[in-house]
Amino acid sequence: MRYIKELRENERVIEHYLCRKKESRESRNGKSFLSLKLQDKTGTIDAKVWEITNDIQQFEENEIVKIDGVVGSYQNELQLKVTKLRRSREGEYLEAEYVPASEKDIGDMFTKISNLIKAVSNSHIKALLENIFIKDETRAKLFKSHSAAMHMHHSYMGGLLEHTLSVAEICMFLGARYKYVNMDILLAGALLHDIGKIHELSPLPQNEYTDDGQMLGHIIIGVEMVGVEIAKIPDFPHELASLIKHCIVSHHGEYEFGSPKIPAIPEAMLIHFADNIDAKLTTFAEIYDKDTSAGLWTTYQKSLGRYIRKPRNIQ
Repeated sequence: MRYIKELRENERVIEHYLCRKKESRESRNGKSFLSLKLQDKTGTIDAKVWEITNDIQQFEENEIVKIDGVVGSYQNELQLKVTKLRRSREGEYLEAEYVPASEKDIGDMFTKISNLIKAVSNSHIKALLENIFIKDETRAKLFKSHSAAMHMHHSYMGGLLEHTLSVAEICMFLGARYKYVNMDILLAGALLHDIGKIHELSPLPQNEYTDDGQMLGHIIIGVEMVGVEIAKIPDFPHELASLIKHCIVSHHGEYEFGSPKIPAIPEAMLIHFADNIDAKLTTFAEIYDKDTSAGLWTTYQKSLGRYIRKPRNIQ
């Protein structure tokens, strides 16, 4: 298979890809064309069908399609000009090739989270985390397979698990270095800060906002989920519940970033920074992995609002 991240300008491509987006548009001269986003497990690429002919057969979003096209460039980004397209037939492709997935072992990451939960000393927090991550097998399966975003960092299978573990490990490393940090509350907030994403986003390969995702968002969904589980645990202290919920509602850090509250306790502040560190550094890595531009600097990165310098060995 010719993977998207391997494509180069002026190359002819005859291959199967997942059609993630399909939009009918009109050019300046009034001519209709199709704008597509094609995907495989290595990334995505914009594609255009400028001529709607008999060689462009009927297809829909989220279907695997076979395309014939040439790789071009637009605004320093690769783009496919498609001349032939049809639905792929059963047996022509493997579904696993079209769902991007974490490079890290899912089982190993989940075991690390389980071990972190086992080390919790507060019985109420331990029960809460076990109920959410361990005992509910359906929820655990969703958590292990879900992405953490549509297009930003960790937008692949296992991305939510990978991001959550990373935030928890960063918090455990930093939290032990400061006074007044309750490590059990810190871990609970770190593990739960994005749990609402399992209902905010639909499963891969769609990976799109659900109705609740559009109307509520993962912060509200997460707080509601945690509230339901806390209510099942006898004598769960109200103050402790509020502290954990605060870590969730404040993890975006600032009102302008969609945070209902800003961090008011050290645990919440640590979770905010750990979340931001992991998101930003993972975004850098994902940009480097996909970048095909020439020179020492990447093209302008909208997600970061800047050009970024490519890594290089310094002797």
